[in-house]
Amino acid sequence: MRSLYRRGVLLGGTATALAPAIVRHARADQAPGVTDAEIKFGNTMPYSGPISANATIGRVEAAYFRMINEQGGINGRKLNFISCDDAGSPPKTVEQTRRLVEEDGVAFLFHPLGSSNAAATYKYLNGKKIPHLFIPSGADKWGVAAQLPWTIGWMPSFRVEAGIYARHVKSTKPAGKIGILYQNDDPGKDYVAGVRDGRPIRPRTDSSSRATATVSESPAA
Repeated sequence: MRSLYRRGVLLGGTATALAPAIVRHARADQAPGVTDAEIKFGNTMPYSGPISANATIGRVEAAYFRMINEQGGINGRKLNFISCDDAGSPPKTVEQTRRLVEEDGVAFLFHPLGSSNAAATYKYLNGKKIPHLFIPSGADKWGVAAQLPWTIGWMPSFRVEAGIYARHVKSTKPAGKIGILYQNDDPGKDYVAGVRDGRPIRPRTDSSSRATATVSESPAA
C-alpha cells in the first residue's frame, strides 16, 4: 500500500488542478458552503497516526488552494479549504466528516484520503447529497454511479490494474503459478478479482484462511 500512496502524492497535483473546473460556475444560491465571497469545502487526512507521512498530500493541496486565493480566487470567490485530521482511522473519519458537513457547512468533500475511510462515509454523504469528489482509491465501487451518484473516484481501478499484470504473466510465463497476498478489504478483493479476470484460476480450499491472517509489528527495543 505504501507504493500506492506514494503514487497518490506524485499525482495529487493533477487532482487539485481539477477543482477550479468543478466550482467555476458555482452560485451562492445553489449549495451550502457557497457565498458571494467564498467556496467552503474540506477533506480528511492522516495528519497524525501510523500513516501520517501521507499527510503531505493534504499540505500540498492546501498550498495549491492558497496560491489560487493569492491570484484572486475563482470568479471573485476565495477557497476556504478545511482539512481535518482523522489519524487514518475510519471511525475518526466519520466524526470529522460529520463535523465538516453539519458544523462547518462545506459544499463538498474533496480528495479525502483512504479506501476504508471513504467506505465509512460514502453512505452518509450520499444520503446528505454532499458531493464526495476524487476518492484517492482504485476500489471498483467508486465507479458505480447508479449506486453512488454523489461519489466519484480518481485513481485507476485496482481490478483493471491487476488484470493487466495477470495477462502479462499469462503471455510471458504461461506455465507459471501466481500467489496472491492481499488485504482483506475492498481494494484487496478487487485485486484478486482482477487476477481472475486476466488469468482464470481455481481457488485453493485454504485461500480464506490465508487471506485473514494478521501481521503485527512491535517497535524495536
